[in-house]
Amino acid sequence: MDIICVGEMLIDFLPGEESGVYIRKAGGAPANAAIAVARNGLKAGFCGCVGDDDFGRFLFDTLKENGVAVLCPDMIKEAVTTMAFVTLNSEGERSFTFARKPGADMFLTKEHIDKANVTQARIVHAGSCSLSKDPAAEATVYAMEQAKKAGKLVSFDVNYRNLLWDDDRQAAKTAVQNILPLVDFLKISEEECDFIGGEENIFKTARENGISVVVETLGSKGARCYWKDSVISISGMKAQCVDTTGAGDAFWGGFLACLLKSGVESPDDLTLDIINKALQYGNIAGWLCVQKKGAIESLPTSEEIEAIKNKLMIG
Repeated sequence: MDIICVGEMLIDFLPGEESGVYIRKAGGAPANAAIAVARNGLKAGFCGCVGDDDFGRFLFDTLKENGVAVLCPDMIKEAVTTMAFVTLNSEGERSFTFARKPGADMFLTKEHIDKANVTQARIVHAGSCSLSKDPAAEATVYAMEQAKKAGKLVSFDVNYRNLLWDDDRQAAKTAVQNILPLVDFLKISEEECDFIGGEENIFKTARENGISVVVETLGSKGARCYWKDSVISISGMKAQCVDTTGAGDAFWGGFLACLLKSGVESPDDLTLDIINKALQYGNIAGWLCVQKKGAIESLPTSEEIEAIKNKLMIG
């Protein structure tokens, strides 16, 4: 495996063309990232659980249809799949209504992680929804610990909407701070930096732990990466992400895929040039996802990304 993603899947109900009509899309940051990498021609696996219902089986099938290996043999559980209804206000801002609390139907255990054998992957990727509730939080941290001990790269995606549990902001902040020593690549947005203590504080902590932090702000602001004492910035593609989900996951899947294709095996392999290319690659992937207005089904392939790169003459 090139990458194994650990975490949740959920159903996104996105606004359709008519008022009150929703389009069903598969979602969930770790699952989306796995599919984004797979659609870029790399070997991806997913370790997580879904409910034993029509929605859960839809998620399960979506993974397999997109070339992702399902690593939990008993992935489908007797539970209700988490669902998120996405609505837009008059300004185009998104809001989410969850049918169940984020993480409530996550049944990952350390035993699942043993079966998945995450140490065989070059990169292990997880998301913050998995830190919301035990035993999933314990399992996620365990997976990251095992990967770190084996000398593998560890990636983590902070999602403040899913991280907060019972409105305990301090617990959410502490949960992220506690996993930073295990992480090589941290994906976070400006809003999420503010949510867990401020950008300056996050980057100070990250530098102390040798983490590369990418601030993903798809749209006009672009993205930037804090690496060692350098800041690598790219300009944004003109796109509004308010009417879609999965764009950030497409960005991160493209970023990680580029790192893998560049032969990065450890933080020591990183260079300014590789990071810049990965940022550009991820930025195009996110932009393409927005153009298609979707989630998993809209995560771009390497051919689509390369076509845009060549058109824009990006190295």
